[in-house]
Amino acid sequence: MSDIIQLLPDHVANQIAAGEVVQRPASVVKELLENAIDAGATSIKLLLKDAGKTLIQVIDDGKGMSATDARMCFERHATSKIKKAEDLFNLCTKGFRGEALASIAAIAHVELKTKEENEELGSSIKIEGSKIISQDFVSTGKGTSLAVKNLFYNIPARRNFLKSDTVETRHIIDEFQRVALVHPTIAFLMHHNNNEIFHLKSSNLRQRIVAVFGAKMNEKLVPINEQTDILNIEGFVAKPEFSKRKRGEQFFFVNDRFIKSSYLNHAVVNAFDGLLEQGSHPSYFLYLKVPTSTIDINIHPTKTEIKFDNEKALYAMLRAAVKHSLGQYNVAPLLDFNRDSNLDTPYKYQQKATSATVPKITVDPDFNPFKEASQKEVHHPSYKREKQTQSWESLYTDVAITDEEKQGNFFHQEEETKTGKSFQIQKKYLLSSIKSGVVLINQSLAHQRILYEDFLESITVKEANSQQLLFPVKISFSSQEIEMIYTIKSELENAGFSFDEFTKDSVTIKGIPTSVTESKITIILEELLNDINLEVPDASFSHFDVMAKSFSKTLSIKTGTHLSEKEQESLVNNLFSCKEPTISPFGKATFKTLTLNEIDNLFNR
Repeated sequence: MSDIIQLLPDHVANQIAAGEVVQRPASVVKELLENAIDAGATSIKLLLKDAGKTLIQVIDDGKGMSATDARMCFERHATSKIKKAEDLFNLCTKGFRGEALASIAAIAHVELKTKEENEELGSSIKIEGSKIISQDFVSTGKGTSLAVKNLFYNIPARRNFLKSDTVETRHIIDEFQRVALVHPTIAFLMHHNNNEIFHLKSSNLRQRIVAVFGAKMNEKLVPINEQTDILNIEGFVAKPEFSKRKRGEQFFFVNDRFIKSSYLNHAVVNAFDGLLEQGSHPSYFLYLKVPTSTIDINIHPTKTEIKFDNEKALYAMLRAAVKHSLGQYNVAPLLDFNRDSNLDTPYKYQQKATSATVPKITVDPDFNPFKEASQKEVHHPSYKREKQTQSWESLYTDVAITDEEKQGNFFHQEEETKTGKSFQIQKKYLLSSIKSGVVLINQSLAHQRILYEDFLESITVKEANSQQLLFPVKISFSSQEIEMIYTIKSELENAGFSFDEFTKDSVTIKGIPTSVTESKITIILEELLNDINLEVPDASFSHFDVMAKSFSKTLSIKTGTHLSEKEQESLVNNLFSCKEPTISPFGKATFKTLTLNEIDNLFNR
């Protein structure tokens, strides 16, 4: 029998490795930025075209590479960080695996230019699909410039699975933020399709967070600083009143590396116990320093998951540190039995006499309470007695009514609102009779379906009605959120929004849809941005659909809302006038029917 096992060619092995290392353009951005940081760069530029599908270029002013190193860096398992297996447990750099550049070069057109500081000329290498096309000496500046063009050009199936430019750009921005937030002393510049997205100057930690997420973030931050033998914690948490419905601004960094940890996240949330509304999530930027020998970061291909040796101790310390900072800055109440200086006697008042002063009482000798009554009535012996009797009777009447109300409230705390043809149950469901039995309608899901079809029709078929604001509303967003709003500006205008001005960290709105109130503008846009961040296909209709779903979810009647008889009737009629009345925009049933036979069976069991 002939042998069937053979070694894979290098270019095939590199493409297989690329499947683990390079999942999307954001993966390339992450690897190149981390390489630039490891090279000691003080300034890094990221240039993108078409969400990285056409071009990803990173330019740094680091130490550069020699001609030999420039060639070797594209070989598999080539790294300057690891010499023996023990080094894996004492890592102080970003990259160490030695597969990133080899994997990237296997699925793209790569051009590298690099020069060391003391060299007159640098090296230039061009690679296409793991094949070196050319290697020359060139005149270039100190540092490294690496351009990745036509990503996945030789793997069309992988390229077809990429999402829309909006989604892929969001993933790139996520990776960019994670790198920029943990290295505030490095200047970063990001351009997308020749538009500047970020221009971050060298700064401190707080300034970097504010520069990334907008000036409004500065007032939200509560600093944390805790030093122990096994853990150093530094960073910020946002005040409880600025919590969000989505888990967005939550960042953990361990030894200058972004990680994801549901366990540590639980410690932070636990520290906010009693301070957050149900369903809200705190924002935080926490930087942890631990001995490198106590962690293992090589347990996941993306290196975003870490195994700790002493998780329970870290949990307790992190929770205590966050709780202490919230109390120290008067965000959370603290039990303090020490003397409160606010209760001290004012200094000037201490000089006053300690004896009490007798208050002066003045009497109006001309006051007559019976002035309006005639003199006869006033002096009649039965007058005063009659008035007093009427007064006492009214008191007893009030008490009787009050007791009756109390008794009624006791027995009817969860009152069902009865209408002519339907009942509102627990301020959540509508129960209405039909010929075959009864129908139970979820008022919130039903209203979502009604609003969804109305918005979708307004956006796509007919011109949406818009109301002009008397005073334009200026709303602050982060730069990436402004970019997303600008991307869908035309769709928002079709929905009824009207914009006055866009800046790097704010947008001014001068008109809104007629069904939207001014107080809900910020909530609607924030929810819309969160929904667009979901994985949606690249289609012109998709943004309209996501927008209509987002608006319907935000503006729909919520559970616990009392509906009048007319509102109930209108909701039922509008629901069954919809094209798809049976399901909500998110695939949930809007109503359930119960036939007379099914009701009879309930009592015949």
